[in-house]
Amino acid sequence: MTKLSHEKQVMISTALCGIFMILGWILDKNSNAIAPFIFVTGMVIGGYFQTKEGITETIEEKHLSVDLLMALAAIGACLIGYWFEGIMLTFIFSLSGSLEEYTTNKSKREIYSLLEMQPENALRLLPDQTTEEVAVEDLVIGETLLVPKGANIPIDGMITKGEVLCDEASITGESLPVEKYLGEDVFAGTINLGNAFEMTVSKNSSDTLFSKIVQLVEDAQNTPSKTSSFLDRIENTYVKVVLLAVPLMILIPYFFLGWTWNESFYRGMVLLVVASPCALVASATPATLAAISSGARNGVLFKGGVFLEQLSDLKAISFDKTGTLTKGKPVITDAFFLNEGQEKETSLNTLFAMEKTSTHPLAQAVTSYFRNDVTEQLQTIEIKDMTGSGMLGIQDQSEWRVGNLEFATTQPLPPSHIKTIEQLQEEGKTVIFLSKDNQITAFFGLLDIPKKEAISTIKYFQEQDIKTVMMTGDHPKTAHAVGKMLNIDEIHASCTPETKTDLIKEQLETYGVNAMIGDGVNDAPALANASIGVAMGQGTDIAIDVADVVLMQDDISKLQMAHRLSKKLKRIVTQNIIFSVSVICLLIISNFFKIISLPIGVIGHEGSTILVILNGLRLLRTQKTTD
Repeated sequence: MTKLSHEKQVMISTALCGIFMILGWILDKNSNAIAPFIFVTGMVIGGYFQTKEGITETIEEKHLSVDLLMALAAIGACLIGYWFEGIMLTFIFSLSGSLEEYTTNKSKREIYSLLEMQPENALRLLPDQTTEEVAVEDLVIGETLLVPKGANIPIDGMITKGEVLCDEASITGESLPVEKYLGEDVFAGTINLGNAFEMTVSKNSSDTLFSKIVQLVEDAQNTPSKTSSFLDRIENTYVKVVLLAVPLMILIPYFFLGWTWNESFYRGMVLLVVASPCALVASATPATLAAISSGARNGVLFKGGVFLEQLSDLKAISFDKTGTLTKGKPVITDAFFLNEGQEKETSLNTLFAMEKTSTHPLAQAVTSYFRNDVTEQLQTIEIKDMTGSGMLGIQDQSEWRVGNLEFATTQPLPPSHIKTIEQLQEEGKTVIFLSKDNQITAFFGLLDIPKKEAISTIKYFQEQDIKTVMMTGDHPKTAHAVGKMLNIDEIHASCTPETKTDLIKEQLETYGVNAMIGDGVNDAPALANASIGVAMGQGTDIAIDVADVVLMQDDISKLQMAHRLSKKLKRIVTQNIIFSVSVICLLIISNFFKIISLPIGVIGHEGSTILVILNGLRLLRTQKTTD
């Protein structure tokens, strides 16, 4: 027989408590002597789990909790004959406890539901090109797998045959599929929407990106925010104060204000209920857990509630350039051919034939830019890679060179070309040259250009009065060229890892809460020293390990969503705290002036707790943008 989960057990006990409350009320209305027994039975069933938790916490952790206050209040109500009020208190308190547990478990289920998307088996490709089904946990790094069309990718690996249209929503939170090609990485838990392809295993099942996501979120849910920690700390002291105040509430009115013993004791029990900080304690934790889950669903992983909370107080944000603000790969921005017609066509075909054999980023930029302009695929050209200078090709007795100016030619350039080249260099661009028999035939300007989302992200933070800074190891001209495109506030070029770290420390002293976003090993020290370190999900393992927040794809616009989410969390927690404290004060004053009864006190107190939890649950909604 399947054992019921704790959440279901609590819900069933709450439901039974409600049934016994209604049954006891009917019997009590008909003056049936069995009514008190029904009420007590319902109270025992409904209050069992939370009373047990309160007693255990008190004995083992020496920490007084609100659970104990509620149990004492219910017992006190019964002692003076208010059976219905006692069970109603137990029922509503149990209901709010069930709702809080549901919130916590729901936020965890949002993440663990992803595990259902990760298959348990994989198709291992054998040498004779047949396949065998094996358990994912038995796969070894280097083995080749076949992933059929429509199947979940079973483990992290690299594409070795075929092209992939991949649904990575479980990893990045993005609904649009991504095209991937030979040599690119694919991740466990994502879906192959295209044709079947082959891949080699690159990680063990326990080390996949998917497994790390689940572990990160689980750790985050066990790391409370500062507000949650503070409320948990004051709970113990607050409960002690209430336990001292209740006897005074009973004795002072009885001896000095002429109240009867029953009235004084009754008001003491009402105080025990309404002064309990249930709503206050529940103001932050459920909302924080919900926000962490919402962020994870949208591709932003917070390693703890404290970092999510801190983000709302951000005053300065620093970005690494390459791979963070820019694409990380140069592209051709300017192309100048010095000849037209057939000569230009020959130059272009030769250039493409030479560069397509190289894996250098500049060569890849050239082939990508001119891929659709090539009219003939040259097969007879003899190519030699001149490391550090460029490439040399022999075609029809002519010597072609592509690379820096000194390598490409020994002839002086016309003044008009020199002026154009200097202008490109002033813009921070790398200039490469193509020559035929020592004569320049073309030259090109290349730049690692900013990502489209980088411009909107910088603008967003500037609108929030947050200082934006770029830190890069690149040459100052290149850095300022990119910074100008981004309209960023402050630029630091030629930065070493130590320089970045020192700048982050200075920024921390000047602005208070700051953030650093990067993706490389050289960014790790700065990430570790910032108030909030943010790593790009496709970055190095060390950057991800030391960071406090991980963007699961190279999309820094997710920072806008994260910042809005943090501000909304702060707003909701503030609302909850103000509301819960106001309700407590109002109920305490009303009780002293005999305005409210125990049932109204129970409804007011526990109702406020339920409202506070429901308010926090609003953060569970998927947020591409946050109000």
